[in-house]
Amino acid sequence: DEPCEWEKTELDQTQVEQRIKEYNSQINSNLFMSLNKDGSYTGFIKVQLKLVRPVSVPATKRVPSLQAGRPHPQGVKRRTSFYLPKGTVKHLHILSHTRASEVIDALLRKFTVVDNPRKFALFERSEKDEQVYLRKLGDDEQPLRLRLLAGPSEKVLSFVLKENETGEVNWDAFTLPELHNFLLILQREEEEHVRRLRHRYARCRQKMQEAL
Repeated sequence: DEPCEWEKTELDQTQVEQRIKEYNSQINSNLFMSLNKDGSYTGFIKVQLKLVRPVSVPATKRVPSLQAGRPHPQGVKRRTSFYLPKGTVKHLHILSHTRASEVIDALLRKFTVVDNPRKFALFERSEKDEQVYLRKLGDDEQPLRLRLLAGPSEKVLSFVLKENETGEVNWDAFTLPELHNFLLILQREEEEHVRRLRHRYARCRQKMQEAL
């Protein structure tokens, strides 16, 4: 839960400029960092989305007017839920003072997700001695600053968006349409799981009968 020692490092303007030069010399893409005149800097971070639960997006259905000659049809706002594909990755161009909470907001806008941003959290992921470590970032932490301090290596530091787990799921935080969608998805998953189990045991039974 605690930041590493290098994450607590404070850099002056000269050190920031030197770090940016070193960072840009190590990457194999055009995702460079740039120093601004006001002392801030801009750059790219890559965030992997590892969401277990489905997300909600808006679905607007146009309903034709029942009154003849009415100029504007009414729009009924609806929601639909779906699972984001596994391994979904998004690059964001951000400022050095962009906060983790703002990164979450930007990611949700990119995918037009209408869920409450507080349902999600940004984590830093690192690999050391064949172990994987995850740390939840505070709302006010600055991901681009962490990226600069860590360098471009994804093993040293990468970012992951996950559900903001604080223990048991607070189902009261979801709307009725979301809960109905979750129940439908669970039912389909259960049916698919049962179908696979039955198929597996049917094949085993067939092999045994052939052996007999």
